[in-house]
Formats: sequence, C-alpha cells, structure tokens
Amino acid sequence: MVGMGRLLDVGFGTRRRPTGAAVRHVFYTRKVGARPVVNRFELSSEVMGDVPNGGRDDPKFLCDAMLGSLARWLRFFGFDTTYLEPGVPDPVLADLARSEERWLLTRDRELSAVGPRTALVRAETLDDQLVEVLSRRALRPTANLERSRCGECNGVLEAVAREEIEEMIPAYVFATAPRFRRCEGCGRVYWQGSHSARIVARMHAIIQRLNV
Repeated sequence: MVGMGRLLDVGFGTRRRPTGAAVRHVFYTRKVGARPVVNRFELSSEVMGDVPNGGRDDPKFLCDAMLGSLARWLRFFGFDTTYLEPGVPDPVLADLARSEERWLLTRDRELSAVGPRTALVRAETLDDQLVEVLSRRALRPTANLERSRCGECNGVLEAVAREEIEEMIPAYVFATAPRFRRCEGCGRVYWQGSHSARIVARMHAIIQRLNV
C-alpha cells in the first residue's frame, strides 16, 4: 500500500531537492512555490442526497474556511475536495460550487441557504463531521490510502519512478520505501510512513460507524 506517509516540499516542476528543504509530516506541510494552493472546505444546505451528482460515482466537495480539517480528510478518503480561505463572499462560493458541480459544505446556516448544492454540517468534531457528510451521501469509502489525493492542494497523486525523485528525498527513505507518488499539482512526494497505519485505523473507525 502506498500511504500518505511523509512528504518533501518541492518547487513546482523541480526535480532536485532544494537547498535546505525539510521533510515534514503530511499534516503540517505548507504550500510550495508561488502557485496558489486551494485546499479548504465547509458545508452549506440542509439536504445533500436529493440532488443528482452529475452522473459521477463520487461527489465533489467545496469546503469553506471553517472546515479545513474535514477537507483534508475527505481528500485522504479520495474525494475531490477544494478549500477556500476566509473572505470569499457567500454568493461566490455558491456559484463556484454550482459551476464545478460540487457540494458546498459549511457550518454557516446563512451560507447553507444560498443554493441547492449546499449542506449544513452540524457536527462539531472531525470524526462526527466525516460520519455526517459520508452518511448523508450514502458513501462507503474504503479504509486505505490508494485513492487519496494530495492533502495540501487536492491534486491527483501519480505513481513516480524511483529514479525521478532520488535526489529529492533522504537516502534512507529512498532505500526503504517500496513506492512513491507525486502530486501532479504541487509536486509533493508521498511515501508510506509510520503514521500511515494510524490514518488507516481512523478511517476504519469512521467506516464502522457508517455501517451501524
């Protein structure tokens, strides 16, 4: 399994490890380079299940500034989820969600009433929010990281040849990690780390609650 292990911040289009670049835990990475990274989320309207999903198997989400952690974990589960920083007007959020066929997730009751593709997230804790969103859409994701997207920018993670990233990661990681994936959006490199099992265990706990 290729997990969301550890990652290395790399510049866009860069194949060499920048001088002084640090390896950071996936939960605490920052965006790299000058390209904007859009990666936060929220919920808006009351009903999620009655609006068609454009023929896609998996829904797409847009979270506003109150639901950043929810956005990241939806990405871990493999859902296309964008996140917008604070300050974006409610009508703009609603129009963006509508144009991209996304569910707008928010804890703001006023925002949840803006459009038909909005869902008000009532739960306060992250685990409860995940259960609420997944259950309302009748989603049953798997507890693994094979379909995960980039936790920072929502980009698709593509398998990458070892020789392409050898100079971008520490030697011990190159020697021990079985596989690598690279975000096609921000260039971050992912591999299975010791904390991957903890992420998957939390996924299992969420899914078990969905099956009750």
